[in-house]
Amino acid sequence: MKLGFLTAIMADKTFEEVVDYASEQGFSCIEVACWPKEGAERRYAGVCHIDVETLTEADSVSIKNYCRGKNVGISALAYYPNILSGDREMDARRKAHLYRVIDAAKMLGVGLVNTFIGRDRTKTVEENLETVQKVWPEILQYAADRQIRIGIENCPMLFGKEQWPGGENLMTTPAIWKKIFQMLPFDNFGLNYDPSHFIWQQMDYVKPIYEFKDKLFHIHFKDVKIYQDKLDQVGIMAYPLEYMAPKIPGLGDIDWSKFISALSDIGYAGCGCVEIEDRAFEKNDVTVKGSLKTAKNYLENLGAGSF
Repeated sequence: MKLGFLTAIMADKTFEEVVDYASEQGFSCIEVACWPKEGAERRYAGVCHIDVETLTEADSVSIKNYCRGKNVGISALAYYPNILSGDREMDARRKAHLYRVIDAAKMLGVGLVNTFIGRDRTKTVEENLETVQKVWPEILQYAADRQIRIGIENCPMLFGKEQWPGGENLMTTPAIWKKIFQMLPFDNFGLNYDPSHFIWQQMDYVKPIYEFKDKLFHIHFKDVKIYQDKLDQVGIMAYPLEYMAPKIPGLGDIDWSKFISALSDIGYAGCGCVEIEDRAFEKNDVTVKGSLKTAKNYLENLGAGSF
């Protein structure tokens, strides 16, 4: 397994500066944020380390050479929008950008694009499944024709009142995964699995590693902490951020030794990228870099990156 990080946390750095830091710290790879340059739609979105709208063949050669010279690979291109929101104009714009990310992945020789499936939060699960069946076959076939895999992250995208009710990403539980994988039996369609999202949903985050081992295309290393005193006050029907917070690996409630042990059991040989969304480490450049270094040391001590 190769150990890396999602570049969104280094929004103020150039692509070359991000690669330089990854190389200096011994990371094997980076998951490169590829949002449109027009600006952030939400926290951690809007980061553009590779501009896929203007990318040329010459640019792609330069990027590949730079990464090769620093011994840092690109695990995936990252773009996490909601293309099923129900706002036709916005969904079309986001979908068009997703196609450009897929094209860029092909040009760069990166075999994976990580994203969300999307969700209309005003509709039922059943209604959203119907939309998925209409929208996604074309996207997956487009990617398959270019030898690109699509990894869907399991984040519910439900944090506060802006995403209430339902959240903005349908593919959040094993039950829904099964339905969608049966509905869309594409070999290039799988998961970018982040166990932190199962913690606050009160779900087992190790079992899916065994059950969906053939669909694990990419791993996110992010922790989450449940504040029981707050949960006792507001209950699980409250906005999730009222009782939980993302943390760097090792500072939350995930038992990473069990998680990494399960990955080693199945012989996982893909990439695992640290995703930093811990506000305690966002004070400045020093703390951001420190969070990545700390997470890397912690995970490597448990064997991540060694098998």
